[in-house]
Amino acid sequence: MDQPLTRRQQEIYEYIQDHLEEFPHPPTLDELCNALGMSSKGSLHKQIQALIEAGLVEPMNNKRRGIRLTHSPDHQGNELPMLGYIAAGRPIEAINHQTRIPVPEMLRTTKPCYVLTVKGDSMIDEGILDGDMIVIEQRSSARNGEIIVALIEGSDATLKRIEQKPGEVILHPANAAMQPMIFSPEQVEIQGVLVGQMRQYH
Repeated sequence: MDQPLTRRQQEIYEYIQDHLEEFPHPPTLDELCNALGMSSKGSLHKQIQALIEAGLVEPMNNKRRGIRLTHSPDHQGNELPMLGYIAAGRPIEAINHQTRIPVPEMLRTTKPCYVLTVKGDSMIDEGILDGDMIVIEQRSSARNGEIIVALIEGSDATLKRIEQKPGEVILHPANAAMQPMIFSPEQVEIQGVLVGQMRQYH
């Protein structure tokens, strides 16, 4: 997974996760297209291909036409993708240099997760410090009050506590010296929710 899934890819993956048992056999592209209400099988094929490249869906071939999830989202043991830096201050550009690092099971969930390194001090009152590594569950939605990775205007990623109101999204820092950031819903794309945190003391 060289970069987080798009919102549409995440929605398709979550649908497959939640509804796979409802199909009598692994669903074909046609069956999944109908279930999702999509008119273009070609478009769905591209999205499924992205999920295959992310290691979330098994490759399809002539003998195995149905869509199957991989047995484990992080199928390389206890390692998760390390996707770069996230700003806990002013938004900075998302970085997608990927390596993999071991993460204890207690710090992640059973859903796809990835790791980011925090830069900045806007979340220090939550105990999230510059240089900490955080574990993010990949999600396209969040509940009010959760700490999220937000992609602003499609380019800048930031770590903040989210508040969603009709017509606006407020991203709250955890630093009394900083002001909340207010956007329209169209400007903010949720890419994941904080589920774990790691810190080095050397």
